[in-house]
Amino acid sequence: MNKTYAYNHNPIKFNFEQTIERFFVEEIPLFAFADKGSNLILKIKKSDMSTFKLITVIAKATQLEQRDIGYAGLKDKNATTIQYISIPKQYERDVVKNLTTEKIEILEKFYSKFPIKVGQLKGNNFSIILNHVTKEAREAIEQVAQKMVEKGIPNYYGYQRFGEDSKSYLQGKEIAHSGKKLKGAKEKLLVSAYQSYLFNEWLSERIKISKTIHKNSVEDASKILDYPLELVKVLAHQKQFFKLFIGDDMQSYPYGKSYPIQDFERACQEFTAQKYSPTGLLVGSKVKRALGDAKHLELPYDDNELYALKGDRRYAWIFPKELSFSYNEAEKQLTINFYLPKGAYATTFLEEICKSSLKPKSTRR
Repeated sequence: MNKTYAYNHNPIKFNFEQTIERFFVEEIPLFAFADKGSNLILKIKKSDMSTFKLITVIAKATQLEQRDIGYAGLKDKNATTIQYISIPKQYERDVVKNLTTEKIEILEKFYSKFPIKVGQLKGNNFSIILNHVTKEAREAIEQVAQKMVEKGIPNYYGYQRFGEDSKSYLQGKEIAHSGKKLKGAKEKLLVSAYQSYLFNEWLSERIKISKTIHKNSVEDASKILDYPLELVKVLAHQKQFFKLFIGDDMQSYPYGKSYPIQDFERACQEFTAQKYSPTGLLVGSKVKRALGDAKHLELPYDDNELYALKGDRRYAWIFPKELSFSYNEAEKQLTINFYLPKGAYATTFLEEICKSSLKPKSTRR
């Protein structure tokens, strides 16, 4: 999987390891809880435990079925995370009494009329400790990260999505093309890895196109891309890095309704104002495709045989927020804090800085 990076700086070196001591993430709920109702909302801090394992532990402590335990998003095992879980209110005593593992701490309790559903979160706050950061690297990281907050970043799926050998999408493709109904969470995960792979490939191609226009004269870009000169002139006239095409699906940011681009001026203004962002295809049975020129660019990454999942559209470009740093010069340790909307990967943000994969070497094959 060849990822094209959007920014032009030289790669910046640092040491990154996703561990419970160096990787912190906190879920930001979509809305405030009403504090009354038949559902107990638990704000839980956990470490060295996946969300699925957390749900298993809560099910055991309460004798609930796993399907009766609500969560908004999946959080990694190799991290210290804060997330929200919902259970029926009558199990409050059981969960408090029987949840005894040191890996889990209940920070706060709320009540709600409704259980938490997957996807019901605004985004996540991250705090990540980078090691072996020289003073020069620190300055470079801070400069680039600041620019990324101002201009935005590509919304690639992270390496975590594709399994230890980075090839789980191939199994997903096979399952999708078999035409059978999906069996269980694992098959669904594999097929969604194939969906994510197609999205990443499309996004990489669109960034390649944008870079070609950004770095070359209109005439040279026209030859390299084999596009009509007039089209390249229109694209080059767009001030933002990620170039928009007629028919691109522009969605209100960070959530909301979408429209296909007909008027470049309006779309570019809304994009640079961070009010709308273009979306890419997550292929499936009930999903809106792009139109016009954008559809032509989407077609190589579409798959009519993938109808086992509904499909969706995903922001191609996102805007990190709330960036801050603290630096320990003696330890050469830089802590970077930032917020990303739901579904975005912190490792994707960091990889845009260092311009290489942060996937642990021990799991590469």
